[in-house]
Amino acid sequence: MSNRFKLCIALALALTACTGGAAPNTASSDNPPPGKGKGFNHDPFPSTYRPYPGVPTAIVHATVYDGEGGRIDDGTVLLADGKVAAVGGPELAVPPGTSIIDGKGKWVTPGIIDVHSHLGDYPSPQVKALSDGNEMTNPVTSQVWAEHSVWPQDPGFSRALVNGGVTTLQILPGSANLFGGRSVVLKNVYARTTQGMKFPGAPYGLKMACGENPKRVYGDKNREPSTRMGNVALDRQTWMKAVEYKRKWDKYEEKGGEVPARDAQMDTLMGVLNGEILVHNHCYRADEMAIVLDMAREFGYHVTAFHHAVEAYKIADLLKANDVCAAVWADWYGFKMESYDGIPENLALLQKAGACVMIHSDDQNGIQRLNQEVAKGIAAGRRAGVVISDEAAWRWLAINPAKALGIADRTGSLKPGKMGDVVLWNGDPFSVYTRPEKVWIDGAMLYDADNPRLRPVSDFELGQPGEGDVK
Repeated sequence: MSNRFKLCIALALALTACTGGAAPNTASSDNPPPGKGKGFNHDPFPSTYRPYPGVPTAIVHATVYDGEGGRIDDGTVLLADGKVAAVGGPELAVPPGTSIIDGKGKWVTPGIIDVHSHLGDYPSPQVKALSDGNEMTNPVTSQVWAEHSVWPQDPGFSRALVNGGVTTLQILPGSANLFGGRSVVLKNVYARTTQGMKFPGAPYGLKMACGENPKRVYGDKNREPSTRMGNVALDRQTWMKAVEYKRKWDKYEEKGGEVPARDAQMDTLMGVLNGEILVHNHCYRADEMAIVLDMAREFGYHVTAFHHAVEAYKIADLLKANDVCAAVWADWYGFKMESYDGIPENLALLQKAGACVMIHSDDQNGIQRLNQEVAKGIAAGRRAGVVISDEAAWRWLAINPAKALGIADRTGSLKPGKMGDVVLWNGDPFSVYTRPEKVWIDGAMLYDADNPRLRPVSDFELGQPGEGDVK
C-alpha cells in the first residue's frame, strides 16, 4: 500500500469522525435552502462606475435652490470627496485649500434628473442600425433589458449634460409592449461600457404601457391585444403567471429541494412582486391609470410612477393616496386621442394636490431644456391662480425624480452627504437665456463653459464637423 493511499484513508477517517460518522453530502442530497432572494444572481451585470477625480470646491455668493424646496440667497455650496459637504449662507466657513468659484448673479442647483429618456437606445444619429429601444415582437417582453441596447457613444449624453444640466437619467425601453422590459439608471458620464455609466445600487425599473400603443401595434398584426380590454386581460394573465412563478421560488428558497426552472420574463416580474424592481407605467388617460392601480392591488405590486400622464390632474387624489408619482410634459397634448385632454396646468395642479410630480423629456432635444419646460409649468399654474415658487418647482427636476428612481437618499438635493451632482447656471435657471456654466458629477467638474478642454465629446464625434458642439 503506497504512502499516498494511506494518507487518503487517514483523511477520510478523520472527516468521518468530524461529522459524527455521517457520510458527507453528495450532489444527490437535498440542497439546503439558499435564503430569501438568493436562488440566483439578481445582478449579473453590475455597475462598474467609478467617479472622476475632483477637488474640494466652494461656490460662493450664489442663489441656491436645494432641490427640496429650499432657497438661500448669497449662498455657499461646499463640495469635497465627491459629496456635498455643506450648504449655507455667507457665514459658512470655507476650508483652506478649497477652490473658490464666485457665483454672484448666478444660481446653484442639484443636477437635473430625467426619469424618462431613450438616449443610447435611440441615439443620434437616428438611423435604423442604431434603433434599439423597442422589441416589437411580442406584447410581453419583460425579459429584455434596456442597458443591453445602450450605445455609450451617443452624442446625446453630452448635449444633455452641457445644454441641460442633466446629471442622472433613466433609460427605458419603448412603449409598444404591455411589458416593455427593464430600465437602467445612468450617471451622465461617458464610459467605455454601459456598466461604467450605471448608477451604483439604483433599482431596476419595469417599463409597462397601457392605452393606444400596445393595442395599435399588435392589433395591426391581427393579434392580441387589439383593444383596451385586451390590454388589461393580457396584463392580468401575465401577472397570474408571475404570482405562481414567485410562489415556486419562495417555496424553494424557504425549504430547498428541486430548483425551479428559470424564466427570464418571470424573473423581472417576480422582482417587481418582491419590491426589488420599480414599475414605470406609460399611461395617458385618468380612467386607465385608475384601472392599473386596481390591478396593482390585485396582484400585490406598487406602481412607482405613471409616465406622460396627461390626465393625471383628474386623479391627483388617487395618486397621492396610493403614493404614485406622475412624470409629465409641460404642454404636450393633442397629438393622439389619448393625449387630447392634456393641459399645461398639469404640473401645478398635481403639486397643489400634494401629489408627487416631475417633468420628463422622452425626447433627445427636450432633455436639453427641462429647466425651461418647468418654467412653462410654473407660468401656466400662476395664470390659473396656483402660485408655485421657483425653488419649490425645482423639486420637479431633482428630488421627485430621484424618489421615483429609488435614489433620493443619495442624490436629488443639495444636502450634506449626498452625491456632488451640481450645476452652476449663468443666470436664473428658468430663463430661456440661461445656460449651465459648470456641471459637477460626484464632485468632479465635467463641464466648464469657459474651458474648451472640459467639454465632453463622444468617441463617435471625434474628428467630425460639430464635434462637441454646444448651443
